[in-house]
Amino acid sequence: MSATGPVSTQQALEPSLLPRIWALLRPYRGWLALVAAAIVVSSLLGIVNPFLTKAVFDRALFPTDGSGVHLTLLLWLVVAMIVVTLAGSVIGVGQSYLTTKVGNLSMADLRERLFAHLEKMELAFFTSTKTGSIQSRLANDVGGVRSVLTSTASSILSNVVTVAASLVAMLLLSWQLTLLAVALLPGFVYLQRRVGARRRVLARKTQESLSDMTAITEEALSVSGVLLTKVFNQADTELDRYRTENARQTELQVRQAMTGQGFFAVVSSFMAITPALVYLLAGYLVSGESAALSAGTLVAFSTLQARLLQPLVSLMRVTLDVQTSMALFRRIFEYLDLQPAIMNRPDAVELPADSPGRVELDDVYFAYPAPVRLATADPDPVALRSLGRGGGGGGMRGVTTVASRFPAAAIPDTAPAERRSRRWAVAGTSLEIGPGQLAAFVGPSGAGKTTLCYLVPRLYEVDSGAVLVDGHDVRDLTMSSLADAVGMVTQDPYLFHASIADNLRYAKPDAADTELQAAAAAANIHDRILGFDDGYGTLVGERGFRLSGGEKQRLAIARVLLKNPRVLILDEATSALDTVSERLVQRALAEVMRGRTTLAIAHRLSTIQHADVIFVIDEGTLIERGTHTELLARQGLYARLHAEQFGAGQVECRCTDGVRFTDGTVLRAGEA
Repeated sequence: MSATGPVSTQQALEPSLLPRIWALLRPYRGWLALVAAAIVVSSLLGIVNPFLTKAVFDRALFPTDGSGVHLTLLLWLVVAMIVVTLAGSVIGVGQSYLTTKVGNLSMADLRERLFAHLEKMELAFFTSTKTGSIQSRLANDVGGVRSVLTSTASSILSNVVTVAASLVAMLLLSWQLTLLAVALLPGFVYLQRRVGARRRVLARKTQESLSDMTAITEEALSVSGVLLTKVFNQADTELDRYRTENARQTELQVRQAMTGQGFFAVVSSFMAITPALVYLLAGYLVSGESAALSAGTLVAFSTLQARLLQPLVSLMRVTLDVQTSMALFRRIFEYLDLQPAIMNRPDAVELPADSPGRVELDDVYFAYPAPVRLATADPDPVALRSLGRGGGGGGMRGVTTVASRFPAAAIPDTAPAERRSRRWAVAGTSLEIGPGQLAAFVGPSGAGKTTLCYLVPRLYEVDSGAVLVDGHDVRDLTMSSLADAVGMVTQDPYLFHASIADNLRYAKPDAADTELQAAAAAANIHDRILGFDDGYGTLVGERGFRLSGGEKQRLAIARVLLKNPRVLILDEATSALDTVSERLVQRALAEVMRGRTTLAIAHRLSTIQHADVIFVIDEGTLIERGTHTELLARQGLYARLHAEQFGAGQVECRCTDGVRFTDGTVLRAGEA
């Protein structure tokens, strides 16, 4: 299954589920062989005692030859019964340890494999999928199938061996009584399959509901979610949303638990009634002077029958659990079957370490991919609308927005028919940025500036044309070497809930303290860090919420300095800052841009007036290029954008104490 196409059908996965589950256990097949041997031995020991019981009655207590009680034989038989029972218990403890260990190790492998696979998925997958849904499959679904590999599988084998051995032993004792004992089992097996199918459907719905609850929790109880909830006074709305899904989850859990309870009540009743019917048939057999049915035979048969019925009920219940778990395995394997749309080519090469950092776009066309649709996932209209959002700039838009913002009519008539039929976010763009140059990208909100820059580090894949770094098509480079060569500072930098030092070392794990301090000093944040009580050990809080916007930006710049990339992308890195913070960040950016090829996306045109080249983007197409002076003289879109920000008498001057407007108002330094 590709990342851009839906799963065909659930049924298509069914034949391959068991081999794939076995593949999870294959690394532990040696231990599994020991488990199987222990189960077989333990189950066989379980049917020894009924035969010993028969011998106690027929040979020691009530010998058929009328010779009286044989105490010595009785003693040995009792000792044998005790030894068999103790041996079975010891083997059972060892078996439980091995099955638990194998099951948990295999689940750890599955979680790690799923996490590693998700890390390889392209950015578009995460912009079209709820984070809570991903977390649910990684935690809840994997946890839900743990019991299958820790206890259920061994229970099935144990019960199967016990049932088979008991049936054979019962047939050896009395085939007539055995036929009566198992007469209705075929009907129960049929009903059990019907109940299992229903349980499987409910299990899928239950996990989907649990996924939605996880998503609501992740959204509403994150720092950003709580802040939004409090600002808009929507705590009751979030509570109602959670309460509704919680009620649905409760209903599904109850329905899943109760499905089949009537069936098992009937089975249990039959199991309880059968011994009485066996005694009745035994009476007829004895009255008919059946030589094969002694008192010891009847006692042994009754013991075996009790031993048969309990595993049968357990086997039916455990089979239902397996059918339920199959729905969870199916959800897990759906994620594992997703093929990343952006991967290393087999012949990918490393970008040379001494490459200067030239960036080129050659007739690039790009349209956002369709959202990933999974067979076991409910439609998520919010995610579908937000596809592509999260890149940081106004140009990251969903499918609907892209279609309306970049109409097919914008594609040149000279383009091939296939290109003209697409809805392009970037359409026929070609440009070149020399090593060490500062290139600015400006244009209306949603024009495609961020989208275009995200093609350089291959966060998205071009549909046509090529993006080149130092003459190499980025598709021909290894993703790791490209990632090492390109750094990025976004409008809203992401910081982990960890110390300042840990966040900085994310760019260079082996960085010494002196390197951290040098990078922080270059980013104009070192003195501020020392002002915190814990210095570089200060916890920044979730997403850095304990820091101001300017502090987060300067930490992000220090982190990029530690990475030391050849190509730097600045995605509106100062647009959300106040005047003082902007000035501090601009000084830090001047340091980080020195000697690096820089792609700067900017809404504030004052921040890029000294760029070596300015590219004006509109509706995904490059329409103007040149220096600030050249573009103003051209009186095109750039000049109009400049006039909107600084013209029409709006801004009179930028003074040392702030910005003075012609209406008399002054925005002083430090005022937002």
